Amino acid sequence: MIKVKNNKAVRNLSDKSFKVNKTRNIIAIIAIALTALLFTTLFTMGLGTMENLQRATMRLAGGDGHAVLKSLTDEEFNRVKDHPLIKEIAYDRLLSKKVTNEQFLKRHTEFWYYDDVGLKQGFIELEKGHKPVVENEVIADSNTLQLLGIPLKEGAPLTLKLEIHGKEVQRDFILSGWWKSDPVFYAGQIFASKAYVDAHAEELRSTYKQDNDWTGVINAYIMFDNSLNLQEKLNKVITESGYSLDKNAPNYIDNNVNWSYLSTNFSSDPGTVLVLATGLLLIMFTGYLIIYNIFQISVMRDIRFYGLLKTIGTSRKQIRRIIRRQALFLSLIGVPIGLLAGFFVGKSLIPLLMNNSMYANAEVTVSPNPWIFIGSALFAVITVIISTFKPGRIAAAVSPVEAVRYVDGGAKTKGRNKLKKSTNGAKMPLMARANLGRNKKRTTLVVISLSLSLVLLNTAFTLSQSMDLDKFLSKFHDTDFLIAHADYFQEDFTGPDNATTESYIQAVQAQPGYKEGGRLYSDSNVLTVEYKENKEGYETDARGNLPAVAYGLEELPLHRLQLIDGELDYGKLASGKYILENIQLDDNNKPHMEYARYQVGEKVTLHNYMGTAKASLNQEYTSHEFTVLGHVSRRTNLNIAGASYADFFLPADIYKTLVKQPVVMSYAFNVSEGKENTMESFLKSYTETKEPVMDYRSKSTVMIQFSGMQNTIVMIGGTLSVIIGLIGILNFANAILTSILTRRQEFAILQSIGMANKQLKTMLIYEGLYYVLGTSICSILLGSLFSVLVAKPLSNVMWFMSYHFVVWPLIAVLPALLALGIGIPLAIYSLSGGKSIVERLRTAE
Repeated sequence: MIKVKNNKAVRNLSDKSFKVNKTRNIIAIIAIALTALLFTTLFTMGLGTMENLQRATMRLAGGDGHAVLKSLTDEEFNRVKDHPLIKEIAYDRLLSKKVTNEQFLKRHTEFWYYDDVGLKQGFIELEKGHKPVVENEVIADSNTLQLLGIPLKEGAPLTLKLEIHGKEVQRDFILSGWWKSDPVFYAGQIFASKAYVDAHAEELRSTYKQDNDWTGVINAYIMFDNSLNLQEKLNKVITESGYSLDKNAPNYIDNNVNWSYLSTNFSSDPGTVLVLATGLLLIMFTGYLIIYNIFQISVMRDIRFYGLLKTIGTSRKQIRRIIRRQALFLSLIGVPIGLLAGFFVGKSLIPLLMNNSMYANAEVTVSPNPWIFIGSALFAVITVIISTFKPGRIAAAVSPVEAVRYVDGGAKTKGRNKLKKSTNGAKMPLMARANLGRNKKRTTLVVISLSLSLVLLNTAFTLSQSMDLDKFLSKFHDTDFLIAHADYFQEDFTGPDNATTESYIQAVQAQPGYKEGGRLYSDSNVLTVEYKENKEGYETDARGNLPAVAYGLEELPLHRLQLIDGELDYGKLASGKYILENIQLDDNNKPHMEYARYQVGEKVTLHNYMGTAKASLNQEYTSHEFTVLGHVSRRTNLNIAGASYADFFLPADIYKTLVKQPVVMSYAFNVSEGKENTMESFLKSYTETKEPVMDYRSKSTVMIQFSGMQNTIVMIGGTLSVIIGLIGILNFANAILTSILTRRQEFAILQSIGMANKQLKTMLIYEGLYYVLGTSICSILLGSLFSVLVAKPLSNVMWFMSYHFVVWPLIAVLPALLALGIGIPLAIYSLSGGKSIVERLRTAE
């Protein structure tokens, strides 16, 4: 075969054909731009939200260090700091166990020394002033200074009350600088100078391993070269520095990696990968439907042109090149538009996503990550190229004879041109149905592309409506309100010093709307159990017993316990012979049975009084034997300070016989319906004016978070549905437009034999209504299928969901679909008119 250099001729043909198809080009550019917009919006929302969530989580975690070595001494720090894997290491030293100023009762505040690396990792950027240098200089966050009543001014004096090794010390300082409080990090922070550390070296000597006092401990935050394999790197640093990973070893160093890094949390299990891959394929398929349809319709419109090219010797390969060249040129215009629009759409949605998360007040920034644009452009162009394969093959395969005889939907006519006899006459509904049947594939693709957006919208609403408020609330609150000392809500309840007062409880009970309530008694360092096994390295008392905590529950909290195994017989519990062991639940309400210390039916002996690890053998000592009746869980957190080998529940009356001084840890209560806001207002006022050391928690704050999560799901699903819906509508409009343009001569013939213009419009309306009917049936069937196969399994694995079958969103959008089905055909027919019947009869397709 003689090879002819005809590349230039092919390019000219492609360009001339491109210029002629102006309407096709506009629709194709919009379609390609929408496809690129869809990818870019998703990637921007995905990467941007992950970036902001990770940054906010780092702030919540206290810094961006890859890992931390906890509770070190100076000697241990110096041995570790020069390990070759460490890029940089922060020296963070806690200068007191607690800042006890009364202003910090409801906002935990910490007193530290951070070196320069620590300040950088902790996101401490001074608004004004300088870091502390001399012994009495400190810096602090703005909210902490506001609580103390200290002006944001260099040189302002302030006094701190510090708990150091069990003693309260009062010291005067001068403010050398301040920074704006981080809305994510809940605690207050005050930092002293290196000169302060040196001046108080003796009192800052760590005794943590002897008495669990945090004063003077060093936390070393480590940065490696990258965030991959963090635990493996951290383990090497510890072991190669001469220390152990075994908790029971004398040279053990407590440690953990920073849980805010995605590399430590991302699950690459097949299920996760499958969900992500399915999502991308669905988007590609959505873009494919519209672009494929546009080029297929374009090919059918220009089929005679391609037939003539075949008669003058154009090869199949050259025809495919003509179409592919046009598609790529359209991509050069459409893709950049979609990338820019998608980035700004995604960027505008990220703050809404963050506001509906647990980091509602976090600062949100979205950087134009190059991977967003590279990935979106790549997927969009691949979608375009794939979409042109089939139309290119159709154009290349058509013979000149078939091309000349082509009428819409009739390229493949062999053996199928049969006359259809009808006794019903030329009725508009029948003619419309017959017209859609000419090109079944195109009709099917339009229906599917319209249905996809509705299916996605219905799935989003299904997931949103499947979120179970009762389950979500019960994870945090099993009653309407919980009141306690402010320390309790900072997980620092210790006993009589921060008990819930009877005056507070009685004030609540006297309020209108109060319904029922119950006390929860407990205390720390009071009870022990006999030594059984001690794999976790719990410290024993003077008699060799292990620390334990028992809770005494009045009727309301007692009846909120969730039975795991055994039995929950209140009569047996009231006898004083039985006890329940507490087992924690994971996020999916599955019990951590591996932490169960006793079997159902096994004997447990509680000893009283424990005191501390150095308890005297002369202290009063009693023993009480119980039989484990069952394992239970209590969903509301039990914020007691200190570590416990085992936790138990008893009726309040039995618990009171075990201890010298029963202490009310918290009080849970419910109110009458409609009285929640009134009670919350009372509690807010009471804890601000009458008893400032008391505090409360209610369901309302959790309900706000729950509502935010629902809105997030609907917003994401709704945004994607709108974009996919626009693509579907564009596909529908393009199909109607092409149908009208390719049948202009046919319409002229019908009008020449007596069809009125009104009848023609009626026929087109029926065609649109058939599309609406097909879309409605398809979306309901696919929506139901997705609901059962996708939404239901997803709801079953999410602890706060209870699956509900939802179909009302599909029904709710039917009026809008109906309006589109009528409006689009009429609008396009009106815009495409203008020529007389004679002119249209003379025009070759």
